[in-house]
Amino acid sequence: MDPTTWLAFVAAATVMLLIPGPTILLVIGQSLGGGARNALPLAAGVALGDLTAMTLSLAGLGAILAASATAFTALKWAGAAYLVWLGVKMWRAPVTAEGAPPLSARRAFREAYVVTALNPKGIVFFVAFVPQFLDPARPFASQAAILVATFVILAALNATAYAVLAGRLSGAVRRPGLRRALNRAGGAVLVGAGLTVALRRA
Repeated sequence: MDPTTWLAFVAAATVMLLIPGPTILLVIGQSLGGGARNALPLAAGVALGDLTAMTLSLAGLGAILAASATAFTALKWAGAAYLVWLGVKMWRAPVTAEGAPPLSARRAFREAYVVTALNPKGIVFFVAFVPQFLDPARPFASQAAILVATFVILAALNATAYAVLAGRLSGAVRRPGLRRALNRAGGAVLVGAGLTVALRRA
């Protein structure tokens, strides 16, 4: 792959990733509620979710979702419902001076993966985004592998940064009342992200 094309992809992907979407709102919400201890599992879940979404896009699912309003809407509502459910759970979670009950690394990973992989807009977006940086005169598989790996690494770094920053804010607060407020703020962020996904037009 031409280095200039790759650098253009890195720049475009970075700008896109810096704009918080449902996945980053999940990372922020979970980190506000439980601290930064699960930053790496959350980032790993985001990375695998993006890898899944990009692979499905390049395999043709993105074209199907773009052509079928029913399929797109079904996947969108599934992802939105999951986000709202996670937000309600976080809002209602008991809080102590040490914070919310620890979220296991496996659960943090699973929740980040599901939210990222179930974002139909992301799958459709990759169909339009990735081909702009492919050279038809070069082998498709090697170019796609480079672009997918690059995006997944950037997404993981971005998610880690958001998780650590939100986790530090959470970790600086010790009073149960304030921790409860942070927990509910995180829950509200997740519910808001779910409602945004649900109400957003295809």
